[in-house]
Amino acid sequence: ELLETVSKGGGENAILRHTQRNKKLFVRERLKLLLDDESFLELSPLAGLNMPYGDVPAAGCLTGIGKIGGVWCVLVANDATVKGGTLYPIGVKKQLRAQEIAMQNRLLSVYLVDSGGAFLPLQAELFPDKLHGGRVFYNEAIMSAMGIPQVAVVCGSCVAGGAYVPTMAEEVVMIDKISTLFLAGPPLVKAATGEDVSPEDLGGAKLHSHVSGCSDHFAPSEKEAYDCVRNVISTLNYDPLPEEAAEHDSPLYSPEELLGLAPQDYRCTLPVKLILSRLTDGSRFQEFKANYGTTLVTGFGHVEGHLVGIVANNGELSHDASLKGSHFVQLCSQRSIPILFLQNTAPQTREPTSISQVWQFELKAQASMMAAVACAAVPKITVVIGGCYGSESYVMCGRSFSPNFLFLWPNARVALVDSRHFSAAPQAGDDGSTGDESELKQLKEKLEEESSAFYSSARLWDDGIILPQNTRKV
Repeated sequence: ELLETVSKGGGENAILRHTQRNKKLFVRERLKLLLDDESFLELSPLAGLNMPYGDVPAAGCLTGIGKIGGVWCVLVANDATVKGGTLYPIGVKKQLRAQEIAMQNRLLSVYLVDSGGAFLPLQAELFPDKLHGGRVFYNEAIMSAMGIPQVAVVCGSCVAGGAYVPTMAEEVVMIDKISTLFLAGPPLVKAATGEDVSPEDLGGAKLHSHVSGCSDHFAPSEKEAYDCVRNVISTLNYDPLPEEAAEHDSPLYSPEELLGLAPQDYRCTLPVKLILSRLTDGSRFQEFKANYGTTLVTGFGHVEGHLVGIVANNGELSHDASLKGSHFVQLCSQRSIPILFLQNTAPQTREPTSISQVWQFELKAQASMMAAVACAAVPKITVVIGGCYGSESYVMCGRSFSPNFLFLWPNARVALVDSRHFSAAPQAGDDGSTGDESELKQLKEKLEEESSAFYSSARLWDDGIILPQNTRKV
């Protein structure tokens, strides 16, 4: 339901205004014309949802990965039905994450620009700092220097800071009577100089194609603009290594069953091999150290024909499990095998007398695994399939350990602590007043709200919520 809401951008009225009055294509229609097929992975589609920027999803842009002319690309497309494509802080963050993915994976980048620039009332949150708006242009220059091609289409209004996105790309397409490109539009020209000028005369496609040279290609219509982009991509001489068409088996057990296996109660741990048997090709899994440190499952398998090392929680990480994890992650790094982390922590109940002794050993072992994960020079993909609490988020390659991608199942919980394990008993010396209980209740409610997958994804702390049964494809 949330994805359906987000897919409508600024809502039906905004889409009608965009398509009928302004004679432009809706952003999702643009992507259909541009992409080879339906294999488009939208990144963080729920970013901005229910954040305090108004009554619509506030990201104002779509980002994703798909193929154009057989070449894998990262796409950044403004959605002008959301506040005219104006950029909010979360929209800037979304664009920067897309560029990070492009740089890390050396993927060609395509920008579909239709934006009113920065949302000025929030300028302090999206303009001045190192990871704010200007970083988008910095990244474009760095990507060019790295030999990563970038192509832009001006699909509508392109004002203020947004004007630098196409002008810093290597090739730009502008569309007759639809594209406009300027630092300040006709109203500001009128206010500053008293001059009346039309958007077309100030910065239309003809002016930038014939006079300024900001546009490299003139397209009579939107459809022809996307055909032009496909032609441009065919001349970039940017053919990544061809993918091996490796035949692969489906799992013996249907991935559809993952929907019923997604854990909703985090006080117990689901045997993680039930998940693996529905993820790996032919349900084959070559386990490593099967009988040692059994609260972590490690081993090798294939997913859609690709060999991966798998590191999956089977409970809370014990001392032995962490040592096993360190060993296995180092093996994968040495053999250049990508690693798939599956996070699902369930705290174990322990005898009070053993707690201090166990934690003394666990700390050092978990630190060892953290170091191994941080230094492993291989692609890492993390999926949170259940609850993920505290230091295990770091050990199992959570966001702060920079996995190449991080996805959540809808049932995932990510937090420093599991609020249900808070003790309601007053601390030593307290009188157990209702004030303390009330504060604890408020804290538990706050933590409960902030640990949901939807809270996380709205703030771009991950690359999106995915349905469990789609995990193999993603």
